[in-house]
Amino acid sequence: METSLATKTRGGVPALRFRYLSPADVDELAGLWAALHERHRSTAPHLEDIITRVNADESWRRRRAQYLAWLNESETLAVVAERGGEAVGYAMVTVRENQQGSWDRGSRVAVVQTLAVHPDHTGTGVGSGLLEELRRQVGAMGILDLELTALATSSEDIRFFEQEGFRPFVTTMVSRIGGFGGHD
Repeated sequence: METSLATKTRGGVPALRFRYLSPADVDELAGLWAALHERHRSTAPHLEDIITRVNADESWRRRRAQYLAWLNESETLAVVAERGGEAVGYAMVTVRENQQGSWDRGSRVAVVQTLAVHPDHTGTGVGSGLLEELRRQVGAMGILDLELTALATSSEDIRFFEQEGFRPFVTTMVSRIGGFGGHD
Protein backbone atom coordinates (compact mmCIF):
# COMPACT_ATOMS: atom_id res chain seq x y z
CA MET A 1 0.00 0.00 0.00
CA GLU A 2 1.31 3.44 -0.85
CA THR A 3 -0.14 6.84 -0.10
CA SER A 4 1.21 10.32 -0.54
CA LEU A 5 0.84 13.51 1.40
CA ALA A 6 -1.26 15.82 -0.73
CA THR A 7 0.72 19.01 -0.18
CA LYS A 8 4.31 19.95 -0.91
CA THR A 9 6.46 21.34 1.85
CA ARG A 10 8.30 24.69 1.86
CA GLY A 11 10.39 25.73 -1.10
CA GLY A 12 9.05 23.21 -3.59
CA VAL A 13 10.51 20.21 -1.77
CA PRO A 14 8.91 17.04 -3.21
CA ALA A 15 5.92 15.66 -1.35
CA LEU A 16 6.41 12.83 1.08
CA ARG A 17 5.25 9.44 -0.10
CA PHE A 18 4.47 6.64 2.33
CA ARG A 19 5.03 2.98 1.68
CA TYR A 20 3.96 0.14 3.97
CA LEU A 21 6.41 -2.69 4.51
CA SER A 22 5.94 -6.41 4.91
CA PRO A 23 8.32 -8.68 6.85
CA ALA A 24 10.21 -9.32 3.58
CA ASP A 25 11.05 -5.59 3.36
CA VAL A 26 12.32 -5.04 6.90
CA ASP A 27 16.01 -4.93 5.94
CA GLU A 28 15.32 -1.63 4.16
CA LEU A 29 15.21 -0.06 7.62
CA ALA A 30 18.77 -1.01 8.68
CA GLY A 31 20.47 2.25 7.68
CA LEU A 32 17.83 4.46 9.27
CA TRP A 33 17.96 2.32 12.43
CA ALA A 34 21.77 2.73 12.58
CA ALA A 35 21.38 6.52 12.42
CA LEU A 36 18.78 6.39 15.20
CA HIS A 37 21.03 4.15 17.30
CA GLU A 38 23.85 6.69 16.98
CA ARG A 39 21.49 9.49 17.96
CA HIS A 40 20.47 7.56 21.06
CA ARG A 41 24.13 7.02 21.97
CA SER A 42 24.92 10.73 21.69
CA THR A 43 21.70 11.94 23.34
CA ALA A 44 21.80 9.67 26.41
CA PRO A 45 25.37 9.33 27.70
CA HIS A 46 23.94 8.77 31.19
CA LEU A 47 22.61 5.43 29.88
CA GLU A 48 26.04 4.30 28.71
CA ASP A 49 25.70 0.94 30.44
CA ILE A 50 22.47 0.24 28.54
CA ILE A 51 22.95 1.85 25.13
CA THR A 52 26.65 2.04 24.31
CA ARG A 53 27.55 -1.54 25.17
CA VAL A 54 25.60 -2.68 22.13
CA ASN A 55 27.11 -1.66 18.80
CA ALA A 56 24.95 -0.63 15.84
CA ASP A 57 25.14 -4.04 14.14
CA GLU A 58 24.05 -5.93 17.25
CA SER A 59 21.39 -3.33 17.95
CA TRP A 60 19.99 -3.82 14.44
CA ARG A 61 20.10 -7.60 14.77
CA ARG A 62 17.98 -7.37 17.93
CA ARG A 63 15.60 -4.74 16.58
CA ARG A 64 15.22 -6.58 13.27
CA ALA A 65 14.09 -9.73 15.14
CA GLN A 66 11.59 -7.63 17.10
CA TYR A 67 10.29 -5.99 13.92
CA LEU A 68 9.78 -9.37 12.27
CA ALA A 69 7.83 -10.60 15.30
CA TRP A 70 5.68 -7.46 15.36
CA LEU A 71 5.04 -7.62 11.62
CA ASN A 72 3.51 -11.06 12.08
CA GLU A 73 0.75 -9.35 14.08
CA SER A 74 -2.10 -8.28 11.82
CA GLU A 75 -2.42 -4.66 12.96
CA THR A 76 1.27 -3.71 13.03
CA LEU A 77 2.24 -0.90 10.66
CA ALA A 78 5.71 -0.35 9.22
CA VAL A 79 5.65 2.91 7.26
CA VAL A 80 8.55 4.32 5.26
CA ALA A 81 8.54 8.01 4.31
CA GLU A 82 10.17 8.72 0.98
CA ARG A 83 11.05 11.99 -0.66
CA GLY A 84 12.28 12.03 -4.22
CA GLY A 85 12.56 8.22 -4.14
CA GLU A 86 14.84 8.22 -1.07
CA ALA A 87 13.84 6.70 2.28
CA VAL A 88 14.06 9.61 4.73
CA GLY A 89 12.30 8.16 7.77
CA TYR A 90 10.07 5.42 9.08
CA ALA A 91 7.73 4.42 11.85
CA MET A 92 6.93 1.04 13.37
CA VAL A 93 3.59 0.93 15.18
CA THR A 94 2.04 -1.91 17.13
CA VAL A 95 -1.46 -2.15 18.55
CA ARG A 96 -2.13 -3.50 22.01
CA GLU A 97 -5.15 -4.05 24.17
CA ASN A 98 -5.60 -1.18 26.62
CA GLN A 99 -4.22 -2.34 29.95
CA GLN A 100 -5.27 0.78 31.84
CA GLY A 101 -9.04 0.45 31.93
CA SER A 102 -9.48 3.13 34.57
CA TRP A 103 -8.73 5.83 31.97
CA ASP A 104 -10.73 6.66 28.86
CA ARG A 105 -8.29 5.45 26.21
CA GLY A 106 -10.46 3.01 24.28
CA SER A 107 -10.06 -0.75 24.12
CA ARG A 108 -6.87 -0.63 22.01
CA VAL A 109 -3.88 1.71 21.91
CA ALA A 110 -1.43 2.25 19.04
CA VAL A 111 2.19 2.36 20.19
CA VAL A 112 4.89 4.01 18.09
CA GLN A 113 7.75 1.61 18.76
CA THR A 114 10.14 3.52 16.49
CA LEU A 115 10.01 6.89 14.79
CA ALA A 116 13.22 7.53 12.88
CA VAL A 117 14.13 10.44 10.62
CA HIS A 118 17.41 10.51 8.74
CA PRO A 119 19.65 13.21 10.28
CA ASP A 120 19.89 15.06 6.95
CA HIS A 121 16.10 15.40 6.89
CA THR A 122 15.26 16.54 10.42
CA GLY A 123 13.25 19.74 10.44
CA THR A 124 11.88 19.13 6.92
CA GLY A 125 8.45 17.76 7.85
CA VAL A 126 9.30 14.05 7.75
CA GLY A 127 8.45 13.37 11.40
CA SER A 128 5.25 15.42 11.21
CA GLY A 129 4.28 13.70 7.97
CA LEU A 130 4.83 10.26 9.46
CA LEU A 131 2.75 11.13 12.52
CA GLU A 132 -0.04 12.52 10.33
CA GLU A 133 -0.04 9.31 8.28
CA LEU A 134 -0.08 7.18 11.44
CA ARG A 135 -2.96 9.14 12.92
CA ARG A 136 -4.92 8.66 9.72
CA GLN A 137 -4.27 4.91 9.63
CA VAL A 138 -4.84 4.08 13.30
CA GLY A 139 -7.84 6.42 13.46
CA ALA A 140 -9.40 4.42 10.63
CA MET A 141 -8.89 1.34 12.82
CA GLY A 142 -11.05 2.94 15.54
CA ILE A 143 -8.12 3.58 17.87
CA LEU A 144 -8.31 6.67 20.08
CA ASP A 145 -4.72 7.02 21.32
CA LEU A 146 -1.29 7.01 19.77
CA GLU A 147 1.53 6.78 22.29
CA LEU A 148 5.30 6.86 22.06
CA THR A 149 8.39 7.18 24.20
CA ALA A 150 11.27 9.64 24.00
CA LEU A 151 14.61 9.65 25.74
CA ALA A 152 14.33 11.92 28.77
CA THR A 153 17.47 13.80 27.75
CA SER A 154 16.29 14.47 24.22
CA SER A 155 14.68 17.86 24.77
CA GLU A 156 14.48 18.49 20.99
CA ASP A 157 12.44 15.33 20.48
CA ILE A 158 10.21 16.04 23.47
CA ARG A 159 9.58 19.59 22.24
CA PHE A 160 8.73 18.22 18.76
CA PHE A 161 6.29 15.66 20.16
CA GLU A 162 4.60 18.31 22.30
CA GLN A 163 4.22 20.52 19.19
CA GLU A 164 2.62 17.49 17.52
CA GLY A 165 0.01 17.29 20.30
CA PHE A 166 1.57 14.65 22.57
CA ARG A 167 1.44 15.18 26.33
CA PRO A 168 3.47 13.55 29.09
CA PHE A 169 1.56 10.57 30.47
CA VAL A 170 3.88 8.33 32.50
CA THR A 171 7.59 8.44 33.22
CA THR A 172 9.63 5.26 32.93
CA MET A 173 12.66 5.05 35.19
CA VAL A 174 15.48 2.54 34.60
CA SER A 175 17.94 1.07 37.09
CA ARG A 176 20.51 -1.59 36.35
CA ILE A 177 20.45 -4.43 38.84
CA GLY A 178 23.80 -5.38 40.32
CA GLY A 179 26.57 -3.68 42.19
CA PHE A 180 24.28 -2.83 45.09
CA GLY A 181 25.36 -5.46 47.60
CA GLY A 182 23.80 -8.79 48.32
CA HIS A 183 26.00 -10.55 45.77
CA ASP A 184 29.55 -11.42 46.75
